[in-house]
Amino acid sequence: MLAGTEGVFDRLERVWASALTQRRVGTVLVITFLGALAAIEANRRGWWPWEVAAALPTNHFYAVDLAFTLLLLFEVIALVLTLAQSVSLSVGKQFEILSLILVRQTFKEFTAFPEPVTWEAVRPAVLDMAAAAGGALVIFVGLGLFYRQQKDVPLSADPDARWSYVASKKLVALALLLVLGIIAAGDGLRLARGLEPYPFFETFYTVLIFSDVLLVLLALRYSSTYAVVLRNSGFAVSTVFLRLALTGPPLAKAGLGVGALALALALRVAYNRLAPALVAVPEEGARAGVR
Repeated sequence: MLAGTEGVFDRLERVWASALTQRRVGTVLVITFLGALAAIEANRRGWWPWEVAAALPTNHFYAVDLAFTLLLLFEVIALVLTLAQSVSLSVGKQFEILSLILVRQTFKEFTAFPEPVTWEAVRPAVLDMAAAAGGALVIFVGLGLFYRQQKDVPLSADPDARWSYVASKKLVALALLLVLGIIAAGDGLRLARGLEPYPFFETFYTVLIFSDVLLVLLALRYSSTYAVVLRNSGFAVSTVFLRLALTGPPLAKAGLGVGALALALALRVAYNRLAPALVAVPEEGARAGVR
């Protein structure tokens, strides 16, 4: 079973990572953005039938919000595909998406302003917009530090065990892609029926919490080293705080996001510095006959 799912995952990953797919993704984003701008402008000029006009916004910044929503969707797919690479990379990818959500939040505030934008209309939201943009910048810098601490350390010295662990993560990733499709399809059906969609990214990040815990438990099959268990469990805790950040207002969202990244970075640094000593002490004790 693991061999079969690994083959499916590897094909999907190759297709997604190809230069052709990335160009197509960029093309879709550009066409969506320009098409949304054109549709909104046509609505402002009264060129649509009233049935269509009632369903379309009249603020051009909705086009930015739509383009960023699609960009985030593509980034979530990339996040799922990184699960098979390493726990640290997948955690970093989650924070990348949070920073983009904060940038999107800044543009989303503009959808409530009249056009042309005036200071009196913007003033009540300036603090929230600055918090979201500042939080995105701090997370960007923090991620640079986080990735600098990345070290490729095998979970096990046994090649078969390493293959089994990676193949298990690929199976989890495929299951997450299925869940992602179900959530997206459900939201699409609700929109088609004129209903309010579920909060897509908040829902998916909740699912990611359970997948992170599952990956922690899977790792225990191949290594029960205290340092590894604590690091992976701590990363899962940081994603819980990340999920809480998505539920708050912009200021709390930025603060919780930065705090969650600080926790993940501290765990990464501590693990790199102290893990060799924590592993060596039990091994030396065992060789000396200490139990």
